[in-house]
Amino acid sequence: MKILHVKDLPLEGVKVVKFGKFYDSRGYFTETYRKSDMTEVDINVVQINESLSKPNVIRGLHFQWNPYMGKLVRTVKGHMVDLILDIRKNSPTYGKAIAYDMPVSLDFDSESEWIWVPPGFAHGNFFKEVTVIEYLCTGEYSQGCEAAISPIAKDIDWSLCEPKLYDELVSLFEGDGIISDKDKAGLTLKQWENKKNSNNFIYGEC
Repeated sequence: MKILHVKDLPLEGVKVVKFGKFYDSRGYFTETYRKSDMTEVDINVVQINESLSKPNVIRGLHFQWNPYMGKLVRTVKGHMVDLILDIRKNSPTYGKAIAYDMPVSLDFDSESEWIWVPPGFAHGNFFKEVTVIEYLCTGEYSQGCEAAISPIAKDIDWSLCEPKLYDELVSLFEGDGIISDKDKAGLTLKQWENKKNSNNFIYGEC
């Protein structure tokens, strides 16, 4: 795996892994994941998911316990903006959220990226065009041990987020955004905090 750069994002533990491709006259080849090379993101992959989203779709913010689920996410085709919220109680960035822009280019000499979202973070995304994403998970899906916080809950702190991306999210939600009824009814941060299961996410323990 041709890892070029690993970047820490403003939420501790969230990382972007940039990897390269091997080009020739036919096109390119790349290893998208090799465990022995992914030394800064040491994960045990037990489930791999793929999803396709239409333009203006908003998903999230989802999380799971029992088992915990960390996600290594990449855009395969299209344009995703990834959303991450810290839900670890006692964390210095508890309640803060960021967005990370992850378009894919088919130009020669382009690079690709993974974003690592560890357990303890709620995760979502929105899409600017028809987009396929893939995510490698550290836990199998467990129905009944999951919840969602609305990405536009008023008590989320977006001060660490690039303002342009946050404005795009709000504009989508208030305009032509496509969001499931389940996600539309997502909790506020305070509503989640008052639930017993929120104690599954403690800074330094999950």
